[in-house]
Amino acid sequence: MGGKTHSNTSGPVLQGRAPTLADVAREAGVSLATASRVLNGSTRTVGKDNVTRVLRAADKLGYAPNLSAQATARGSTRTVALVVSDIADPYFSSLAAGVLERAEDAGLIVTMAVADRSAGQELRIVTTLRGHRPHVIIIAGSRLDGPQDDLIDELGAYTAAGGRVALISQPGLPFPTVAIDNTGAAKDLALALAGRGYGRFAVIRGPDGLHTSRDRCDGFLAGLAQAGIEEERVLVTEFSEDGGYAAGARLIADGLGNVELLFAVTDVMALGVMRALRDAGLVPGRDIGVAGFDDIAAAMDVDPALTTVRVPLRDMGRRAMDLALSGTDPAEVVWMPTTCVIRGSTRDALV
Repeated sequence: MGGKTHSNTSGPVLQGRAPTLADVAREAGVSLATASRVLNGSTRTVGKDNVTRVLRAADKLGYAPNLSAQATARGSTRTVALVVSDIADPYFSSLAAGVLERAEDAGLIVTMAVADRSAGQELRIVTTLRGHRPHVIIIAGSRLDGPQDDLIDELGAYTAAGGRVALISQPGLPFPTVAIDNTGAAKDLALALAGRGYGRFAVIRGPDGLHTSRDRCDGFLAGLAQAGIEEERVLVTEFSEDGGYAAGARLIADGLGNVELLFAVTDVMALGVMRALRDAGLVPGRDIGVAGFDDIAAAMDVDPALTTVRVPLRDMGRRAMDLALSGTDPAEVVWMPTTCVIRGSTRDALV
């Protein structure tokens, strides 16, 4: 039998090579420019019939769009770059869940980079991301001491080229920011615990240059002062569960004295403190109170459940995506509510 036969199924129909955009345009009977606009994401108007013909031709030939070409046509890729301080910290996992939810609704894919609480690493990541043209960059994590001009310049250049930015952090940079009142929330927690009869405290915090740690420590001490409590101890350690464990073990080795409650500036650190107490034969909540900050999922799973400050982490991730996609005022700051939650790790816990 002579003549050519044509497959009615999707997939490559070319011999020996991958289909090109020109092949799709030829198959669809449109210009190369029209095929490019349909498949590479340009916002220029293309007639509905031509869109249908191009998509059918691409499906028939098994054509895979060129992502670099899409980025050039759109000015960005269909991705969200989420920059976090520590991928192992459940705090950031909860934030990421909110970002992922909103990104999925918008048809975007989330990629993640870890800055490891380093201003230099954060800057290098943002500089690299500019070359990859993500649609959105979200930076989540505490601000650090030191100049921010280079980061501001990089993010400014990115937004000038059409990119979207949002921060989940302390206010201060000229970009939309989702924030909580770390100082005020920690002060409220101190007053709540003092109101339950605690009179001697130790505070376990992270390095001075970390704004979140400093603000929460300062707020807690201010609450104690307002309650007329001036006797407290402050220990500085790594901003991690292991850091909390090391500080708790050191405090126990030095002698707890009259300390009645240990406040760690994050739940993760507080979980480390509780582990150190147990290893020393002490029972958190009975022998000594423990409190944290953030209300990560593990705060409810530990026994006894951890007294803490509830932060709406998932909602913060959602709100950051909303801010970025809305193209809002760069100076806008959205303050999220916090709540003191008293549980079994402090006496007279509410049930």
